[in-house]
Amino acid sequence: MLSGTSGLSWGLLGVVAFSFTMPFTRLAVESLSPVFVGSARAVLAATLAAVCLAVTRQRLPRRGQWARLAVVAAGVVVGFPLLTSVALRTASASHGAVVVALLPAATAVLVVLRTSERPPTSFWGFATAGALAAVAFTGLQGGGGLSLHLSDLLLFGAVLAAAAGYAEGGLLARELGPWQTVSWALVLASPLMLALTTASAWHAPPAATATQWAAFAYLGAVSMFLGFFAWYRGLAVGPMAQVSQVQLVQPVLTIGWAALLLGEPLTWPTVAGGLAVVVCAGLAVRTRLGRRPRLSPRGGEACARPRRSTRTTTGRP
Repeated sequence: MLSGTSGLSWGLLGVVAFSFTMPFTRLAVESLSPVFVGSARAVLAATLAAVCLAVTRQRLPRRGQWARLAVVAAGVVVGFPLLTSVALRTASASHGAVVVALLPAATAVLVVLRTSERPPTSFWGFATAGALAAVAFTGLQGGGGLSLHLSDLLLFGAVLAAAAGYAEGGLLARELGPWQTVSWALVLASPLMLALTTASAWHAPPAATATQWAAFAYLGAVSMFLGFFAWYRGLAVGPMAQVSQVQLVQPVLTIGWAALLLGEPLTWPTVAGGLAVVVCAGLAVRTRLGRRPRLSPRGGEACARPRRSTRTTTGRP
């Protein structure tokens, strides 16, 4: 039904799904172990992925694609969830928004290094301004304190991990399909995440309220699975560097949800900073990056035009 939707629209849909990740993670780790939250959510998502792959009888990825899937798995299945879960045990959800404040710029850099996309200078100006505005926005919301703590180092590590997973996953989505890419990455990482889940549950048996279990279920089913359906499709439709800048609005949404769901403070300077972030994101995504590749039904690139027939009137080429 949404096959004609642009890459930016798909990317925005994924960002809305991801914007609840920080508040719900902060809520879940109040009672559950951070390692359990970071690993068990991946096990839940991998279970859903395995069912979808089996029911639709997807072909196994080629030999060379497994190594690239390992990069995706290391970034978005292992690295980002575990690092953010541990960091948010001591940091607020609003402070954790610094992760998504830096993700668009980091993703754009890795996309340029990994692909042939070459955004113009104006794009980099808007992307840099957006990253700085997002960091300032997060600092304003947190009372202006930008001093580094252990949680900040963990969040910066999560940024690099997610950016690598986004860039490689966007490329693989053009070959395997968007939901197939995240599904195979989840399945690939499932033995490790299952081992971590088992060890964590053995050390500290999980016990939480119904609300915290609901937050955990969202993290596994949406943040680690369904949200990537839209996000990787948006990156696949592309241009990837341009679509990645849509994520600049995620700190705005995240801090809004944190205020509504967790009661974290929301001030007028924060609102003004959020509007500045949205403006920078809009300018970045409007930058013309050239012609977008068109997706085939499975998510791969298709030719812009069919080749002209060379058949003669006799029926022979």
